[in-house]
Amino acid sequence: MADPEPNFGLLLFIPYRHLEESVLAAARGAGYEMSISQARVFQRIDAEGSRLSELAEAAQVPKQTVGSIVDQLELAGYVRRVPDPDDARARLVAVADRGRAAIESAAPVLAEVVETWREHLGDADFADLRRILARLVEITDLDRSKVR
Repeated sequence: MADPEPNFGLLLFIPYRHLEESVLAAARGAGYEMSISQARVFQRIDAEGSRLSELAEAAQVPKQTVGSIVDQLELAGYVRRVPDPDDARARLVAVADRGRAAIESAAPVLAEVVETWREHLGDADFADLRRILARLVEITDLDRSKVR
């Protein structure tokens, strides 16, 4: 009996999990400890800063949960809360210097994993994969403006 076709969700998730684990391992190896839940919120912070409600929507978790995660990230020095220039009553979550250093420490590993995928797939298939995934983002991401 032939093996059934692999679960489509797993086909999308397994490569991402590998990428995520590789990047986190590099950051941890450089002394930047961060849990997976912290990393998943941290990676959604916009360059200009993000409101908690935006992070909660992007991470698809309750605002209270994101608030707790941001508290942890702030305590560890990865983020800081800053005034929102558009609303004096609101605060933004912004990446702090330590957070930028963590990103920089893991950037080479991110590039290495992506390059390994490109080499494995070949330039044409890799370009097709990237284009196709970007098209799926158009209908699946809650906040398409944050895709970088």
